[in-house]
Amino acid sequence: MSRTWIERLAVVLAIIALTGCATSKEELLTHGDRTMLDIWHQETGSSAGSGRASRELLDARQTLRRPLTEADVQASPGVQARYTRTAQNEIYRQFHRLPNPDLVMYVFPHLAGTDPVPVPGYSTVFPMYQRVQYALPGERVEDY
Repeated sequence: MSRTWIERLAVVLAIIALTGCATSKEELLTHGDRTMLDIWHQETGSSAGSGRASRELLDARQTLRRPLTEADVQASPGVQARYTRTAQNEIYRQFHRLPNPDLVMYVFPHLAGTDPVPVPGYSTVFPMYQRVQYALPGERVEDY
């Protein structure tokens, strides 16, 4: 019963695949008489009939090419200083270490080994976290 079902499914899938191959590109993706170059010229405003788009593009370029004002020249060193490496900002830590408290554990006196040897009680110190954790720049690092 299941073998017949699998054979019918295979025949249906083969028919669907052959139907897909029988479709022509022109029928599926019609583009008319325009070429890709025509579409490019129309969208970018390069053709003779679209002077408005060309003018808007020229205006945007002129805005970007404006000369520097006196205020821009005065503000320039301050803006660039933030991106310049100096001894002062090299020492400054951007990623502060997060607190990693020490835990103190007391080990009671016990017997250890195959021949029970007495071990006196002692205290040991170990960090709470296995690795050192760092805060992101601007993240709160003071004690909670």
